[in-house]
Amino acid sequence: MSKNMAASLPSASRIFTKETLINGRPAQTEHIKIGKQTFSIERGLLTVVRLEDEWYEDIDEPQAVARALQENPGFKPDLFTFWQRMPDVEPRYAYYQESEDLAVIPITTYDHWWSHQIKSRVRSQIRKAEKDGVVVRETVYDDDFVYGMTAIFNEAPIRQGRKFWHYGKDFETVKRQFSRYLFREHMIGAYYQGEMIGFMMLGDAGRFGLTGQIISSLKHRDKSPNNALIAKAVEVCAARKLDYLIYVFWSDDSLAEFKRRCGFQKVSMPRYYIPLTWKGEFVLKCGAHRGWRAMLPQSVKKPLKQLRGIWNGLRQK
Repeated sequence: MSKNMAASLPSASRIFTKETLINGRPAQTEHIKIGKQTFSIERGLLTVVRLEDEWYEDIDEPQAVARALQENPGFKPDLFTFWQRMPDVEPRYAYYQESEDLAVIPITTYDHWWSHQIKSRVRSQIRKAEKDGVVVRETVYDDDFVYGMTAIFNEAPIRQGRKFWHYGKDFETVKRQFSRYLFREHMIGAYYQGEMIGFMMLGDAGRFGLTGQIISSLKHRDKSPNNALIAKAVEVCAARKLDYLIYVFWSDDSLAEFKRRCGFQKVSMPRYYIPLTWKGEFVLKCGAHRGWRAMLPQSVKKPLKQLRGIWNGLRQK
């Protein structure tokens, strides 16, 4: 490699820390800057590096990033991983890859979604919500919105059979923790008789909308606020020329059925893994790079989730 070419390659900065939320709790996480992009560092069985905002940014030069990490004298990660974002579904790199299954609604117009992409049951539920007096609208992240969030968070310590991360948080904590990404989020609220009974923080990733937060009041779930929130999100995406609405990852559970009825479909995206050390290469070959939970077969995961739900239900009584 010539000196000029070497000089043009991005270099890695020193590691620095930032506060973020892990399982709903504040934590200091490690990061490293390579070129113009920031990468997060995950330490465990392996030290893994990935683009911090991979939902919102495309990786610039993965080969150059891997080289910068390998040649960094003070920090030796084991694995570098990155993926392609929607709608770039065809693999473009020769590195080892696996699929990430996303829940995606392709969006042309709201009317097309309403008439052709959702189940009749969902249309009925949205009509019923409107008939019952539920009003869904875009709003702003002000004190009223945060008070509504806090009330919904503190309804119950257990949701969907697991401990709810945000239960027990007060107004000031919620306001601070959820204000970090307002520059790229649209607030959507569902209201009944003036009370916010559900909300969505819809991330704008340029090509698609992303359901960063969607949650509703348990005591008002008979009014189907989540269905109404999805409908409004589709409308917002269509108006802002966002070609897809993504409800993060696909899963084989009760939430997956909700997604299917609302028009989401499974789309597989390529995720790449580049080993940077012998340890990274060994663990990648063993298939343990995603952690022990990912290694469990579905036949084992399902009964474990059921047991967790039973246990958490007993603890709540």
